[in-house]
Formats: sequence, structure tokens, C-alpha cells
Amino acid sequence: MTPLEIWCNESQERYVLAVSAERLALFTELCQRERCPFAVVGEATAEKQLVLEDPHFQNKPIDMPLEVLLGKPPRMHRSEKTLVRFQPRLNLHGVSLDEAARRILAHPTVADKTFLISIGDRTVTGLVCRDQMVGPWQVPVADCGVTASTYTGYTGEAMSMGERTPVAINNAAASARLAVGEALTNLAAAHIGALGKVNLSANWMAAPAVAGDAADLYAAVHAVGMELCPALGITIPVGKDSMSMSTVWKDGHKQKRITAPVSLIVSAFAPVTDVRLTVTPQLQHDSDAPSSDPSTRYSLPATHSSIGDTLLLLIDLGRGQNRLGGSILAQTVSQMGEATPDVDDPGDLKAFWTAIQQLISDKKILAYHDRSDGGLFATAVEMAFAGHTGVTLDLAPSTKNKGGANAASSPYGQLFAEELGAVIQVRESDLDDVSALLRSHGFKACTSRIGTLNRDYRFVVRQSGQVLIDKDLSELRAIWSDTTRRIATLRDNPACAESEYQLKLDRTDPGITPKITFDLSSIHHSAFTILHSSKRPPVAVLREQGVNGEVEMAAAFDRAGFKAIDVHMTDILSGRISLKDFRGLVACGGFSYGDVLGAGEGWAKSILFNERARAEFSAFFARPDTFALGVCNGCQMMSNLHSIIPGAEHWPHFVQNKSERFEARFASLKIEKSPSILFTGMEGSVIPIAVSHGEGYAEFKDAAAAKACSDSGLVSARYVDNKHEITEQYPLNPNSSPLGMTALTTRDGRVTIMMPHPERVFRTATMSYHPAEWGEDSPWMKLFYNARAWVG
Repeated sequence: MTPLEIWCNESQERYVLAVSAERLALFTELCQRERCPFAVVGEATAEKQLVLEDPHFQNKPIDMPLEVLLGKPPRMHRSEKTLVRFQPRLNLHGVSLDEAARRILAHPTVADKTFLISIGDRTVTGLVCRDQMVGPWQVPVADCGVTASTYTGYTGEAMSMGERTPVAINNAAASARLAVGEALTNLAAAHIGALGKVNLSANWMAAPAVAGDAADLYAAVHAVGMELCPALGITIPVGKDSMSMSTVWKDGHKQKRITAPVSLIVSAFAPVTDVRLTVTPQLQHDSDAPSSDPSTRYSLPATHSSIGDTLLLLIDLGRGQNRLGGSILAQTVSQMGEATPDVDDPGDLKAFWTAIQQLISDKKILAYHDRSDGGLFATAVEMAFAGHTGVTLDLAPSTKNKGGANAASSPYGQLFAEELGAVIQVRESDLDDVSALLRSHGFKACTSRIGTLNRDYRFVVRQSGQVLIDKDLSELRAIWSDTTRRIATLRDNPACAESEYQLKLDRTDPGITPKITFDLSSIHHSAFTILHSSKRPPVAVLREQGVNGEVEMAAAFDRAGFKAIDVHMTDILSGRISLKDFRGLVACGGFSYGDVLGAGEGWAKSILFNERARAEFSAFFARPDTFALGVCNGCQMMSNLHSIIPGAEHWPHFVQNKSERFEARFASLKIEKSPSILFTGMEGSVIPIAVSHGEGYAEFKDAAAAKACSDSGLVSARYVDNKHEITEQYPLNPNSSPLGMTALTTRDGRVTIMMPHPERVFRTATMSYHPAEWGEDSPWMKLFYNARAWVG
């Protein structure tokens, strides 16, 4: 490469570090151990001169004083006038409520985002307590993300986002204020405490060179930076900007331009006091409540004991204005409307935060969902999807004004306005306490009993006794999830996309329903025994370049009473570490070799084709006092070592998922009877588990080989559906492996391989969904305690 190419290239995943000269040897040693290529490209000097030398031509393409590059540039001055854009009143003539509802649910901003969420690893670290997917039916409607700060406590961090870019077309300042407001109403679902703990990051995008946009940008920045955030008592310490959000091109002799509206994307961050108190949009109900129609009864997992009758309350920070300007409804009819929602009183937003945090602390909120894109309608429908239950909404009566019906109180205004606020579900028995607290914060006039649950699996909207909308929930879900189905059909295996879509429409689906066949208290007894034992057998936590699951794996084995030791493949290849010093070996998952296709197979070949490594692993597997576990990429790697693992001849290869896509899911495994020492005493249990892999399909030579393996008694776990039947159905079986096989063991049970990640869910708090009665250790912790008990 020429000096120009090296100096100016924008390759990603390249970093420049400053390393002290006396520590360069240590840095080199670290990089060699991690297989991390690096180059020393220069040195810092006392002379303030920037020099680039080309040893090939023996010249200096760059040789300039730093003052020229970093000296004070002239300040930019702009003269700008606010551009008043005419926005006609919203015209909904001919658009029925049913049609408006359909259009809103199908709009990409509101619609199901599973196609995007399920391809990103959202369980890595084993510290993720609240991901996007909510409840037994794994519906992507979470308001915020929550992670634990350690593997032993319940403190953590929460993060959320807010944006209302389309509103900027009408009112740039309101758009920016709403972005901050939405980030906070999302973040409020976590147990944080005082609003002052929150920090914001602001990502600004605009085209200030376009007439009017610089004035809009100024108005938006001033509204947030100089007015709203100071009034709220929160700061924006970081952010970034993109100031060229316009493009011009020629179409024949005609010049055309597209300009993005001024946009503020707000990310909110805050420490969490107790990750377990996070509330979600999943509506709660007693599973044995009778249905008014026997033909619509379905089995539901009980998530709380004796919930009783509940109510839905709307906390309306718009205080009845129900402004539709810039709303999704307006966009679906190719309009923008006039007046937009706004943060009219920062005091209301502060009081809302304080009230919700107190209700969460008092455990008075069963479900929570903020109101944003799609308005109250989208909020309530998504809560119904997450809870797999019908909802009946009762709107306030319409009022009249001089021009006839008041748009703010019309069904369109009440259902589809995107004013700030939230819907909360509370027990009827707690209503007086909740109402009193909301009144004390000034929300008496803007809190209303908006609805209840129904057992008919229908979404019903009424006003003044008249039924305005009455839809089967599956019909609405079909619209909401159709966007993700269509995109997945184009991108992935179409059959898998259709299979997932049909599962979402199954009203009889009971959702994730765990079944534990062993006494969960036995896990706690094991923990007590281990805590009082000074003996900690060493286990090698093995990784290769790019593996990123070693920390949570070490944490799980550490909790089980082992001494977890970080072992890189370079340690084995160089002879720095020998496996003869370990009783256990676990090969971790993650993006080994950058997660290229067949990464685990390449990992295995680095062992099989290296004399020292092959001897080390062969000797380890041959010892009768050792055990081994391979997870994810580690599973793929170990499956390719079957020739040196006694009793592993039946193991398959693991290749690309049938969906042709990386799969991040929360699936159910049924533990089978097998000799695996890790699954002792767990037979018959059905336990949800984190899945994150792109190559988990178990490939056999032919169908007969798959059947023989399935019948061998050496399959330790299989994917099952929500009725506990072995399944190949996607996404219940995320990789579509034959006969659900996803965990296998050797004839003596000492070596076990599995694709899903038990180490990411060894704590109940880090499970995307779990029954409320489970304690600190999840059922998967028994796997690690079993290993410790076997070692003795």
C-alpha cells in the first residue's frame, strides 16, 4: 500500500494506541497470546512536527508543523432565517378507525422488529437482565435494556432511546424535546430512583446548508440544551453529529434534492438499584381465570400468584390535547398535520418520573408501556400481544366545540395521538393507593381508567357504550408481524420466516412453560456446601481468537466451586500451559475467528494438525478423572475432535442454521436421559435457555445416521415446543436440527457438547423470561454444580 492508502484508509476495527516504550515488550506478549496483529507505526516526539516517512522511496510525503493542522481555525458564522412551512390541517376523510388501526400496525416504525432483533447477540456477557423480547411469548416490546453490573449482586445499568424525527418537519424544537421525553418514559420502566442519576447522549443530524434547516437545528439544540435538560436537572455529557444530511443529483436535466429533517436521537443511561424490579409491557393475569367462551380457553403460564382483577390506567402528560401533527397516523395518509405533541411542562415530566419510580419500588405496577409511536392504540395492543390476552379500552366521551366534534376528544385523537405518557396495569385492590400517589404528584386530572383485560382474546375499543373496534388479537398480530415476515422472507430462508409468522398467530400457544423435575432448593443446598469448602478444582476456560463468552463461563464455574483459569489456545500451542493440570475443560462460544463460516472447525484443526496440541487434548480426553463441555463455537469445535474423544463417534458436524441467519433466541430444552455427568438428576425437565449461533444445525451423514444417534441414548437435550413436544419447527428449534438434537454426550458421559448457552442464564435474573417463584440460581446452575459434585 502507498503512504496515501495507509494514511487515509477508513478500515473498521483498526485502532491507534499509545504505548510506553518500556512496556512495548509486554504489549507484544499480550498481542501474541491473543492472536492480535499489530504494527508499531511511529513515535511521539517533543517536536511539534507531524512527519510521515516512506522507507521505500526514502522521502517524507507529510512533514508539517502541528500548528498548521491543529491550530485555531476561523470561527464559523452563519446568518439564518426561520423558514415557516405551511402545514394544512390533518384530513382523515374516508379513513375509518379500522383502516387507521391497520395502517398504523403495518407502519415500519410501529411494526414487529423481530427480523432485526433476532440476528444480534443480546445475551453475551451473561449480564443481560432485560432484552427486547418480553414474556413467555417473546414479543419485542421492551421499553429499555437492563444489565447487571456483577455476577453476584442486583445493581446494574439501564439504557433506552428516544426520537421523534418526523415531528421536526412541523416543529423542530418540539421534536427534540419529545426525543428527550420519550427516552425518559422508556427508561422509567427500570428501578433507578432520582431523575438526576440519568445521563443522556445526543446524536444530532441535520443539513444546515439547506435554507431553514440551520434555524431549525438552532431551535432544537437551544430547546434541549438551554431549556429542557436544565429544567429536568439532567446533563448531556456526550454525543455526536452528522451535518450533511442532504443529497443532490440530476435526473436528466432536472436537479433533485432529498433532505432529512433535523433529527435528535437521544440515548439515556442510568444506574439501576435492583434489576429484578424492572417492569415490562407484559400484561399479567391469573392463568386459571375462567373464559366467557369455552371455545377460546387456552393454557397460560402463571407469572404471579393470585393477581386478581386488574385495571389499565393512562397517565396522559399531554393533558387531553391529543395533538396529531407528525404522528404515524398522519404519515400513513401522507400528511403531517398541524400542532404536534410537545413537552409543555418539564415539571410534569419530572413528577411522572418520580411517581413511576415510587410505584415500581412499592411493587404496585404489574405492567408498564410508554405511549409513543402509534399512540394509545399501539401501546395497548403491544401490551396485549406481550400478555397474550384480550384488552377492552373505554375512551372518554367526545366533546363538541364550535366547529363540531372536538378532534382532541375524538376516537382518532384519543387512540392515535403520540403525546408523552404511559399505560400501567395495577391490581384493582391497589387502585386507591396508586391513585393517591398520582394525585400527590399532580396527575389527578390526567390519569384515567382506560381499560381492563378480557378473556376472549379480542381487542375491543368502546366509547359511550358504542363498540368502535372489535378485533381478534390474532388478526391484529397478523398485521403487526407481517412487516418482519416480509423482510425475513427476502433476506432469510422463506420457509423459516413463514413458520415463525404462523407461530405468532397461534392463539393456543401456551408460551414458554418451564417444567422442573428436580428440587430447586437442592441447588441452594449445593451452593451452601460449596461456600464452606476450601477445595477448588481447576477448570480450564478455553478460548480462541474472537471468543467472547469466557467471562460468564468462568463466573458460572466459579460459583459452582471451581477455580476457573483463562486458557488461550496460544497457551497450549506454545506450551505455557498444560491440560494435565486441570480436572475440567470448557470450550467457550462467541465469534471465534471473527465468526467466519466453519470457525469451530478451523479451531479444531489448529488442534488436530499441531503435534503438541493434539497430544495435550488426546491425553486429557483419555484420562478417566476429567470432564469437558463445549458450548456454541466450542460445541462445533469439539464435534470436530470426535476422533480423539473416546465414545464420541456418533457426534454430528454443526453447520449453518436452516434459517441461513445468525439466531439469537430464548428457546426451551428438554433434558433427556443420558450418561452425561452434567445433566445428572435433570431428566425430564424443560428449561428455557439463551441461544446465539449461526451454525447450530446438526448435520449427519444421512437420515439413518441421525436416527441412530437419536436412539443411542447419548442425546442429552433437545429443543421442544411450548407443549414440551420434540420439535424441528423454527424458531422453537432455532437451527432446525433433526429430531431437536442440540446436546450430546459420550458413552461414559464425561464429555458433553451443546449449542445453547447455559452459562448466560445461570442466574435467574438474566433469563429473558422466568417464573416469578424461581430464586437466585436458575435451574441451569445445577449443570455446573453437577460437574463440581462429580469431581468430588
